[in-house]
Amino acid sequence: MIELTSRGDIALLRLQHGKANTLDLELCQALTKELEAFRQSASKALVVTGSGRIFSAGVDLRRVVDEGAPYVRTFLPAMSASFETLFSLLKPVVAAVNGHAIAGGCILAAAADHRLMARASGRIGIPELLVGVPFPVVPLEIMRFAAARHLSSLVYTGATHTADEAQRDGLIDAVVDGERLVDEAIAAAETLAAIPPMAFALTKRQLREPVIERIHVGSAIDALVQNAWASDDTLAAIRGYVERTLKRT
Repeated sequence: MIELTSRGDIALLRLQHGKANTLDLELCQALTKELEAFRQSASKALVVTGSGRIFSAGVDLRRVVDEGAPYVRTFLPAMSASFETLFSLLKPVVAAVNGHAIAGGCILAAAADHRLMARASGRIGIPELLVGVPFPVVPLEIMRFAAARHLSSLVYTGATHTADEAQRDGLIDAVVDGERLVDEAIAAAETLAAIPPMAFALTKRQLREPVIERIHVGSAIDALVQNAWASDDTLAAIRGYVERTLKRT
């Protein structure tokens, strides 16, 4: 589900969950656990990447449809907790986007301090509204932080972008050859880790604390979001999206 290795002082976290590294309850819980362990570890920085040709295809929509409202009410808080844990780490975090990073996969990448994407490897974006679901507070605030200038366009169109397009719009910091992706991400993490840790941590906290505050203030909205996801109308919309775009093979 998650492979955690290290290259010297840099921890490498690789998502290995099915063909598409989709986000479900168990993966989100495992991710939060591993991130908390990293927070307490001696590792100086973290690189997050996927496996195969996909970074993460986002929420496991089929499971949402199959298990319905009870699952939604457990899953959404777990997903938000994993995103917030990653975003709030005060050590350097680099995302090595090896392929498609869709919806929740895009949010995971956006939570990092520095983002690299493999050239011609896939697309990245947040098509939640095309699916028919509203954004929980945590992922929306992370996207506001990472791509404020283009947030409305990203949200309302739901368009996904190539690596080069994502770099042009500031969603990705660098595009690299796929075979060099992890090495380049490790090098970027080492560069950030070379900054005196206290100075880095305090500066990162200054940059991100307003976002965390907005997340906590807006937590009441998540009850409305959760109710919306769990509603019959939304579940029907998700089912329709799955049938149109994610046909079973």
